[in-house]
Parts: sequence; C-alpha cells; structure tokens
Amino acid sequence: MSQENDFKICHNCVRESFLSNLIETDGNVATCHYCGDYEEPCIDAEELANHVEGAFERHYYRTSDQPDMYESMLLRDKELSYDWDRHGEPVLYAIAEAASISEEIAKDILDILEERHGDFEAAQIGEECEFDSESYYEWKSARDHEFAFEWRRIERSLKSQSRFFNQGAEAFLARLFADLDGHITRDGQPVVVVAGPDTDRKSFFRARVFHKSGELDEAMMRPDLHLGPPPGRFARAGRMNANGISMFYGASDKGVALAEVRPPVGSRALIGEFQLTRLVRLLDVSALHSVYIEGSIFNPNYLDQLGLAKFMTRLSDRITMPVMPDDEPTEYLITQMIADYLARRPAPALDGILFSSVQCPGEHRNVVLFHHASRVEALEMPNETELSAHQYSSTEDGDEPDYWVWETVPPATEPKEEKVSQFGPFDILDVPSFNPDADDRDATLQVLTSSISAHHIKGVTFATDDFEVHRHRIEKRQWKFAGKSPADLPEPDF
Repeated sequence: MSQENDFKICHNCVRESFLSNLIETDGNVATCHYCGDYEEPCIDAEELANHVEGAFERHYYRTSDQPDMYESMLLRDKELSYDWDRHGEPVLYAIAEAASISEEIAKDILDILEERHGDFEAAQIGEECEFDSESYYEWKSARDHEFAFEWRRIERSLKSQSRFFNQGAEAFLARLFADLDGHITRDGQPVVVVAGPDTDRKSFFRARVFHKSGELDEAMMRPDLHLGPPPGRFARAGRMNANGISMFYGASDKGVALAEVRPPVGSRALIGEFQLTRLVRLLDVSALHSVYIEGSIFNPNYLDQLGLAKFMTRLSDRITMPVMPDDEPTEYLITQMIADYLARRPAPALDGILFSSVQCPGEHRNVVLFHHASRVEALEMPNETELSAHQYSSTEDGDEPDYWVWETVPPATEPKEEKVSQFGPFDILDVPSFNPDADDRDATLQVLTSSISAHHIKGVTFATDDFEVHRHRIEKRQWKFAGKSPADLPEPDF
C-alpha cells in the first residue's frame, strides 16, 4: 500500500450498514481505489482505519499468544492428546467481518493500524503489539459496571440520605427507561405488553386472608370494596407502593394469588377474579432479562446500549428478588421508587408492571396496577338492596361449609316524574360538602362475582433445596514451630 495511506474507499465497498451510511452522508465524491467508481461518496483509508480502531478498542480484545496455566498443565499431561489453539480470530478476518469489507481492503486497513501501533523494541524481543498481523482478537462481553455502581449509590442514598426528592434517582431512572417501547427481547417480544379486552390477559386474580367471620361476610357481599385494593388510608407499604398509596396487586393464576398473601394454617381466604374493562400497558419485568439491542460496533453509543441491556438483567432480578419481612421497609424503597417513576412517566404512559412471582416461580405472573389504573367498578344494584351472607349450612352431621350471598331487591316500581325546581335566582342552594373518600378515577377493573371462591387453609408446603450439614472432630494440637504462621506449616493428618 502507498505510504501516504490516502486511498479512497466508497460506501458501496463497505457493506456494514452504519459505516456505509456514515460514508454516504459525510464522505466526499471521489474515485474509489477498489471498485473504480468515481461518482460515489468516499473516505480516506486512514479515516476508515480510525473507525476500525475505535470499534476494536470498545468491543474486542487481543488474546494471549501463550497458553494459560490450566492449558499448560493439559499440554504437559502425556496421557492427554491436547492441542492448544490460540483463542479468537485472526485480526485480518476479524476486521473484514466486522466492517463487511473485502480481504484486500482489510489488509490495507491492517497495514495502517500495524504501522500505527508497531514498536521496534517490542518486536526485537518478540513481544506482540496491537494489530500485529499475527494477532488474534475476540469479542468482549458487555459490561454494566457504570450502571451497577450508580444503582448501588442510589440505593444507599434512598436508605440514608434523600428519600422523597432524590433528583439523582430521577435522572438515573429516566436514563434506564428512556426507550421502553423500543425494546424487544431476543425472541422478538415487546418489553411493554398490552392486557385487557381481546388480549391473552383479560383478567387477574386477587386473594385476601380473613380471620373473622364478619369481615369475610362483608367481603363476600361487596367484593368490589373489600376484595379489591384498599382505600388509601388503609393501604400498607408493599413491594411497589408506599404507605397510603393504593394499588392493585394480582396474579395470573388463583394458586399464585393465594400463595402471595401467605395465609397461615387455620385461616380462610377469598379469591376473586378481576376483569380488565379497558386496555392497559404493562412493563414486563421478565422480558428485561433478554433485551436485544440492535446496533453497530462502529457507533460509539452502542457500547452504552449493550451495557444497559446487561444491566436490565440485574434490574429484573432486583425487582423480583425475595425480601425477608424484617428487611421490607428498606429493601422495598428502590422498587417503590421505580413504580412511582413509571406511574408518572411521560407519554406513552404505563399502567402497571408484570413480574415473576416470588412465592411461586414459574410461568405465571404477578401484576401491580398503579393507583391511576386500580379502581374497581362498583357493583350495580338497585337502591335499597339488602345484602346478607352465610358461610355454613346445618345438616344432620353438623355445620358444613356452604357459602352464599343473598341480594334482596325492592319491588319494581313505575319511574317517578322529575319535579321542576322551584328555586328562584336568589334562593340558597344546598351545596354538597367535601367528601375525602371521593374517587374521580376511571374504573379499570370489574370483579366477576360468579368467580369468587372461599378457601380453608389446611396446610402449607415448601419447595426446598436440601444440603447436609457435615461435622468433623479433630484433635487440638500445639504448634511447635515458633515464628511461623499456620499457613507455612504442614497440614495435620485427619
């Protein structure tokens, strides 16, 4: 190649899409040295070498030209027929594949880089330099250290410094969730899914534990009030909500819903099915485990995107990790902050989060619907309807469980004519007083009264990993080697 390294390369000879578009946009019309076309945008070989060097610095590493300790041990073992091959791909082919260029162009680019990084003294002692023609390169795994460090810093800040007006946390979450709708998994599934009418997820189950018969009666009669999310003044802090913030927690399966409330043996529980009355948008946390980022190694921003995708895996695990009851007040702070941010995230808005069950890991999902999307539609009943419930029926063998709700409605009457108001323009009107329990949210859920079931908790089972605890007794010995640490002494005979 010419020492001037000023050969021109057109965008058609570089088939990697990002590089090709870059040359087409920023290049100058010239004669391509390789294809001879004189009416296409081109760049200098030196400039292409700069792009290749930057991409390799960010995404590749040069492998060792010597076997490591373990491989050397295998080579010394005469009973093994082990042949060592250097890891990675020859640098010439790595460049050609990365930039989608011919070997001829790759060889010229390699010559530029080898000359740029060559070291005469290192070559004299046989030491290999970057982009040596005999070197091999391998792909780096994505790193998320920056995101992980920032995450830990924010967790510490939330627990001990600033809990309510944490601007650092706000900025970090905005960066994490900037393009949720643009993310897909490696299987092509969206990270934000839609649930509701005419979708695969039309309803969710919710359970509640009862210790008193009177409270159970109330819940059976008015499941819209007592089986749905509690009013704000009764809402206790949970994985995704702070004290006083009412949200709907549910599950895609009855058994999972029951397991999530952890009912004690001897208690009773009601499980209700709540149907979505409108479409809702949910962040599927499980999908964050396999976010696919499409991009180019020649785009300097691509490395950050890969790091973000890797960190999303950590985030998925962190949101769903089991938390011991004593640690919940502090360990739930970060997930509560995430839910709060997502609930008021600018358009396109989210209505909730889908996540794996901590109590029943598997294919079923838990859901939390944010406050604005967790109102349950009131049951429709005529005015003056009387409700009653019973839980047992008397038989010859004694009382047996038998759950019923009776609705006694008034007889139908002719509709009354509306009276015309006789108030004059200066009459004082009866203005309704302020109601602190008034709720102006649109209803998102409707309880299906035909699907409510009562459950008597007779026992609890656990899925465990079992490990033996080993025990061994040894004789206490007196060290006779003064001035030496135990690590320097021969091991005792067991």
